[in-house]
Amino acid sequence: MPKVSSVIVPYASYLRVYEPLAAFPEPERSHWARYARRPDRPSYQDELRRSLADLLPTPPVAVPVHESSDAFVTEVEGALCVCPWRTRLRGWQALGELAQELPAPVLDTVLPPVVRRQAAQDYERWLERNPDARPWIRTATWQVPLNWFVLVSDEERRYEKGSAEVPPMLRYRTPMVQARRRTARALRTLRDAIDEGPLIDGLVDVGRWLEEFHPRSLVELDYGGLVHVLPPAELDGDHSAADVAEGIEALRYGDGATAGEAYGRLVERWRAVRDRRSAN
Repeated sequence: MPKVSSVIVPYASYLRVYEPLAAFPEPERSHWARYARRPDRPSYQDELRRSLADLLPTPPVAVPVHESSDAFVTEVEGALCVCPWRTRLRGWQALGELAQELPAPVLDTVLPPVVRRQAAQDYERWLERNPDARPWIRTATWQVPLNWFVLVSDEERRYEKGSAEVPPMLRYRTPMVQARRRTARALRTLRDAIDEGPLIDGLVDVGRWLEEFHPRSLVELDYGGLVHVLPPAELDGDHSAADVAEGIEALRYGDGATAGEAYGRLVERWRAVRDRRSAN
């Protein structure tokens, strides 16, 4: 078996919500309080490696048998905030999207139909017992969905080129109240300016998801593994949140030309990223 733990897993970006401990009921709250004191908490790369390791057996394990007890942890103004992995739930949800991502022959090779059917049945039974379940993390491959950039601002952008000891990082963090406010404002502008479509539908979906969480949560947009496949110069010059904000502001004032220019920059930038997917 390959040594999965030594591999950098690229290609995925993340939208995460960190909730304050007060948002979790007992005994989960005490579990996360103890967990936060651990010196060896795993990273997002560890989470991906474990998922890939499940695909190595024959037959592959489509979804973990047990839910993860790991999380990402941070502090917001001195308060501990937690973002549970919920790997099993996200695995079930991702299975439903695979048919749109992979050609049928490839999908059947990676995850045979019998494996997928069993996972779907398990998910249905689980949902009957947990009808209000939702993930704290959303994942996208070979892109950052444009509607995610609506939630953040360029001033919240943090880019570190990294070194031999420290990996590169590009992320945005914003308070939940700001993310919700930006989402609502952008939706009003877009609905007044353009027809219904994928951008509005995606933003509505993200907005509903954000409403599920504590108002004092932290929202994080993380380029994740994309920083390992994009050149530093491209990452340094990537101000997609600023382009999105400029485009929406232009639409608000009826300036279609400026909005078109901002959208053109975004399309060109992310088309180049997706082109790398074809090359791999």
